[in-house]
Amino acid sequence: MQPDNIIAMTYHSKEQEAAVRLLEQQCRQAASFHLSSDIEHLIKKDGDHALLCYRGNQLIGLLSWFASGGDYAQISAMVHPDYRREGVFRSLLQRAREDIAPLGVQKLSYRIPHGSQEGLRAAQSLGAILNRSEYAMAYVDSELTSPGHSEVRLLPAAPQDFEFMVSCTSQAFGDSEEAAREYFLQSDEPERVTYIAWTESQRIGLIRVNYVNEDTAFIHNFCILPSCQRKGYGGIVLRQTVSFLLQKPYSSIRLSVVTENARALNLYLSAGFKISSEYKYYSGSL
Repeated sequence: MQPDNIIAMTYHSKEQEAAVRLLEQQCRQAASFHLSSDIEHLIKKDGDHALLCYRGNQLIGLLSWFASGGDYAQISAMVHPDYRREGVFRSLLQRAREDIAPLGVQKLSYRIPHGSQEGLRAAQSLGAILNRSEYAMAYVDSELTSPGHSEVRLLPAAPQDFEFMVSCTSQAFGDSEEAAREYFLQSDEPERVTYIAWTESQRIGLIRVNYVNEDTAFIHNFCILPSCQRKGYGGIVLRQTVSFLLQKPYSSIRLSVVTENARALNLYLSAGFKISSEYKYYSGSL
């Protein structure tokens, strides 16, 4: 048997992109659950990192990861159905750990599709524990009307908005201001734009959009100050954001939400988003 060859994926390689798409298709055909390589994040400059495992000329395994500040990196992986239980994932993970360690990361978060027994067994064998579950959601309602006149305005964040971004995120999500500040510094990228929600001269919240490519936009870090919640601002901000994304236009508008956050889930459903898949996140040490 030929030894496996693990290499770092090159974002602009069309040959590697085609190999990843084929592996994704092969894994999907053998699965009873949603499976995605998130290829759009792997083929963009400064996108997620990816490791490819080849046996001969065939791609048999993929592991992708990203670390956006803080002390953890998120891991996703897939192995060709014919080559499972042969140590492919563990070989990829060992190489990933070597690449991640210099970044000061202390923990790994494994993203596992709901229903993947192989993924669950892999997480358990690594001593990882369930941290949370999330729904991946996509906008499907093309009949959304423009919010029209509203007291809420969305403006791109300016440098003087930075401390508000830190404070708002900390209050809304319960993170420390230190962690929030580090996150915004680490995720300051040209394609990731923060919009501040204003009512007259008061800032009431923020929403971020990751412009993944010319077709796909990902909404995240959407929050309203606790003191301004339950006043309908969240729905207005979300609809305004979707409205201007549709005008660009983006054919794929996505977001994710913790499954237990019924309030946020209902807001997204009411704004035209539908659940496309569910993921479990297991936390383990580096």
